[in-house]
Amino acid sequence: MTVSKTASSCAALSLVAAIGLTLPATPAVAAEDPHISEIGYALDTDFIEIAAEPGTDVSGWTIGSVTRGGSVHAAQNTTTIPDGTTVGDSGALAIDVSITNSVKSGNAADGSYGSSAFAIDDDGVLVGFEQIGGVIDGTGVTGTSNKHTPEAVVGEEASPTGATASGGQTIQLVDGTWTSAAPTPDALPDDDGGEDGGDTPVPEDVTPVADIQGTGDESPLQGATVKTQGVVTASYPSGGLNGYYVQTPGTGGADDETPGASDGIFVYSPDTVAEVSIGDYLELTGSVSEHYGQTQVSVSGTALTTVNEPAEAIKPVEDAFPDDAAAREALEGMLLQPSSELTVADNYNTNTYGEVVLATGEGTLPQPTDVERPGSAEAKALEAKNLEREVVLDDGATVNYLENDKDTVLPYVSNDEPVRVGAKATITSPVVLGFDHEKWRFQPTTRLTGDNAEAIQPASFSDTRTAAPEEVGGRVSLASFNVLNYFTTTGDQLDGCSYYDDREGNHITVRGGCAARGAANAESLKRQETKIVTAINELDASVVSLMEIENSAVFGDDRDAALETLVERLNEAAGDEKWDFVPSPEEVPADEDVIRTALIYQPAEVATQEESTILDDEDAFSNAREPLSQAFTPKDESGGLDADKTFVTISNHFKSKGSGEGPGNEDNGDGQGNSNADRVKQAKSLVEFAGEQQEAADSDFVYLLGDFNSYTQEDPMQVFYGAGFKDVASEMTDESTYVFKSRTGSLDHVLALDASGGPSAFDAITGADVWNINSVEALALEYSRFNYNAGDFYAPDQFRASDHDPVVVGLFEPDDPDGNDDAGPDDAEADAEAGAGADGGEDNASSGADSDASVGAGGSSDSAADSGSSEDNAGSDSDAGGDLPRTGLDPTLMMSIAAGLLVIGASIVLIARRRRLGGRR
Repeated sequence: MTVSKTASSCAALSLVAAIGLTLPATPAVAAEDPHISEIGYALDTDFIEIAAEPGTDVSGWTIGSVTRGGSVHAAQNTTTIPDGTTVGDSGALAIDVSITNSVKSGNAADGSYGSSAFAIDDDGVLVGFEQIGGVIDGTGVTGTSNKHTPEAVVGEEASPTGATASGGQTIQLVDGTWTSAAPTPDALPDDDGGEDGGDTPVPEDVTPVADIQGTGDESPLQGATVKTQGVVTASYPSGGLNGYYVQTPGTGGADDETPGASDGIFVYSPDTVAEVSIGDYLELTGSVSEHYGQTQVSVSGTALTTVNEPAEAIKPVEDAFPDDAAAREALEGMLLQPSSELTVADNYNTNTYGEVVLATGEGTLPQPTDVERPGSAEAKALEAKNLEREVVLDDGATVNYLENDKDTVLPYVSNDEPVRVGAKATITSPVVLGFDHEKWRFQPTTRLTGDNAEAIQPASFSDTRTAAPEEVGGRVSLASFNVLNYFTTTGDQLDGCSYYDDREGNHITVRGGCAARGAANAESLKRQETKIVTAINELDASVVSLMEIENSAVFGDDRDAALETLVERLNEAAGDEKWDFVPSPEEVPADEDVIRTALIYQPAEVATQEESTILDDEDAFSNAREPLSQAFTPKDESGGLDADKTFVTISNHFKSKGSGEGPGNEDNGDGQGNSNADRVKQAKSLVEFAGEQQEAADSDFVYLLGDFNSYTQEDPMQVFYGAGFKDVASEMTDESTYVFKSRTGSLDHVLALDASGGPSAFDAITGADVWNINSVEALALEYSRFNYNAGDFYAPDQFRASDHDPVVVGLFEPDDPDGNDDAGPDDAEADAEAGAGADGGEDNASSGADSDASVGAGGSSDSAADSGSSEDNAGSDSDAGGDLPRTGLDPTLMMSIAAGLLVIGASIVLIARRRRLGGRR
């Protein structure tokens, strides 16, 4: 720790301390309203300044900062002031101390989060606790206990300052208001002129905005005081931006008289923002700085005048919005109305900050490891392109709707006009291009809320919802469905649960403290059930693999109790006994998770064969849910069984990417996240298990369904491809099941065996669809966010029933009226052209690969360091799947077979058509 050496007395103290001497203690002087007066965190050396009566003894005081989470991160983030230290004649004393996790680290910091500075006197009394950023009078960070956090801070709530510092500046308490200004350590603002001291000379000449902006990433006039003129194009008197944009009169439109330099700029001015209106022509004097990468001029309350002459109108730039960073920089702060195509890429933060992430051009932002192999040059190039395409459609505010603005209706959220990932976005009225927290942003010209959307919202969106999945054909169908921690054991039935509450303090979901993970009470469970039941009944698959359903044995009940309840609710909604569940086998693993996999089915369409089986491999699945296998046989219209088409389903839920321990399980940055080695091990164990179940059922129709927590090109998936499985959705669709951090990809898969010499599981597929009802919808629609916001967004429908989208596939062409299998085209010639193995599957794979690569399915991956040789690892050298989305057999083999069939003749083809859908006898 060092006490700031700006004042001579502080320098003397440092010298005394350095040579090991101790100054005589002086009598403590009662501090008159001591407080924190300045926080410097955007500097080379951080400091916290204490204001108190000159001569106040601050010996033994503790000064420090807590993170956004409320705890002191490390020992260097707190310090004790040496004995003999007193406040100098200036009435201020700056203490050098590292401030961690500042607002520069993420957009959450400008909401209810941000580093907070504290001061504790030598009696252990909290003198001040001030939060960087936040919303004045809003909820502040609460101190949390750890080994570095002083007891006086624990449980206390910081006071949001509402202020953040530009680069090279600090936040200071000036006339009772926190503001950003040049640092004044060891001196109060009035002592050296400060924010309003008047010592800085006012420039005589007007500097054009373009000269302030310059042609680089940062202003060439940073730190200078300038006088400039401009017309107000956007103003934000509420919501936390505390300023407005101005633009040089007559600029914009098709003509650019200042190439490479912007003619618009942000004016940070809490003192004047309420006084200006859009269209005002102003002359402004203030200091130039960069705030999170955006050039701004900070203007005090006395540094603004109205220009009493006509101003030529501002024209919005209507060109296509560029991907190039320099081209965007030349538009920073200007009025735009982009004419190019834009696509919604993410709406997760809409629920918190009123933001919608857009992608320029057609298609979402693909998860790189869903399209390319992890760590490859192609994956890196794809992510670089993703970053170029991103732009945020914002709401003209910095508030956190979950914390301090719950009573304001969220913008961009609606059940009637949903803003969904993948939807086309059209800018319908001018926006201003801003930059903040490493993102380019389209800002409306004033703050947008759900209440004023009709007049203010600057964009419209296409409606991409569908009431049901696409037709997939076939006699029966399979699907996967994540039921989002469906627990019939609610939190109020257990002791120790903590909760997430709505804005009125009502418990909605379990937060922790007990084994339950779902709804807090019966009312919340009803809302969750309604969405899940509606979705599954509309999905209407013959067999559905479920993930994240309660393992009721954990609560002392029958293992299938929650599963049975869900089936009862499904049947109640369907109006008949449409559904049944696969009972747990007699033998279950000794140590299971509180959530499990399960299978439900429609008895009118399929019948179970033998008892279900759980893969009990503690070594591989100690941190995941054990796979559940069940064989089914289709029923014909009379209810008879078609044994030749008996198929095996295995329901799966692999280890997540969020944590990992041991070699190969740390996140190495290639996109696969944590626990990649464990998922590879689970994939290998599952392949062996699938082979056993295939033999037991005497059928080549083997399907692996569920949440593999692996994107399409990642290492665990390569294990399956190497074993002869194909990923159905990537082969037959251009859709994905999951959205994470604005990247779209598939963690959920249906894998079909395609390794046999005769007709295979993949051959039997008649169609596939990813029904985008969950991942693409706004989080605010979920049952778990009921009444979190003043907007009433919950609806008893299928949309946002979960966070993963279901995959559905059709199996087996229906019989024709003569009782023959209609496996494809009616004429022998068309059938021969399709080939003998896969109903044109290779052609479908090719088109699916091209479409998936261009539209983007997303992904991220992490190599398994201990997964063994390349042979065992089934990695990028695998011929079966190294260039996915294409997976499966060598196409040259398929072409040879097709050519042979053409020579043999149509009659043999017809025999092959009848036989290829038959199972092993």
